[in-house]
Formats: sequence, structure tokens, C-alpha cells
Amino acid sequence: MILLGLDYGAKTVGVAVSDALGLGATGVEIIRREKENHLRKTLSRIEELVREYKAEAIVVGHPVNMDGSVGERAEAAEAFAEMISKRIDLPLYLCDERLTSIEAEEIMRLNGVPRKDYKKYVDMIAAQVILEDWMNNHTDENN
Repeated sequence: MILLGLDYGAKTVGVAVSDALGLGATGVEIIRREKENHLRKTLSRIEELVREYKAEAIVVGHPVNMDGSVGERAEAAEAFAEMISKRIDLPLYLCDERLTSIEAEEIMRLNGVPRKDYKKYVDMIAAQVILEDWMNNHTDENN
């Protein structure tokens, strides 16, 4: 099953896609917007990516607080996921994304990405981490 992974942020959405076997994920792009609530073009781009990659499900990062409670950012991600599910008729899953940005930064450090360039890639790599995390913990849904 091919999955599309999304890391929703105030002005960006990092995008990753899985391989057909659900064994790994690759960062695809970062969708950028000028204002947080201007999502029409973002949602249209996600629809295009679903068609392009023939995605069969979508995984959206759910930034719960470290104590597991749902805060403002998690509520925004939930609202974003709801918007997607109204436009795209695919299974949609929320994935706990605590510490994914830190993990993404570690991946960049280990791969020699200059610190000044982290912002260029962090959202896309975070989407990849979210998707890989979800696949590793939900093997039943991947088949």
C-alpha cells in the first residue's frame, strides 16, 4: 500500500511517500503558503500528489504535547486532517509526531547538511520520519 505522509505546520506541509511494500519512505517536497489559514492551494496540491503517487492512504502528523495532551497545534493538525478527508476519499490516519523535528535534524546532521540549510528540509524529512514511524507501528494496515 502506498501512503502519503504529511507534516502540517503553520505555513508549510512536509510531504513524504512510502514505497509500495511499506518498507520505507522518501521525502517528496514542502508545500509552502503565505498565511496559515490559506489552505485551498495546499489541499489541491495534496490531491495532485495523491493521484501522482497513487496513494492509497494518508498519514498526518499529530503534534500532541509531551505529556500526551492535545494542544493548539494538535487541534490544528486534526482540523487539517478533517479538511483532507472531506476532499479525498482515502483512509486517513493521525500519527503521534512527538520529537520528529529533532529526529529530522539528527538525520540532516548525520548526512552532512549544513545547519544553515536545516529549515529548507526539516518539514519534508519530518514527514518522512512520521510516515516511517507509522509504518513501523501499523504493519497490519500496510498490507
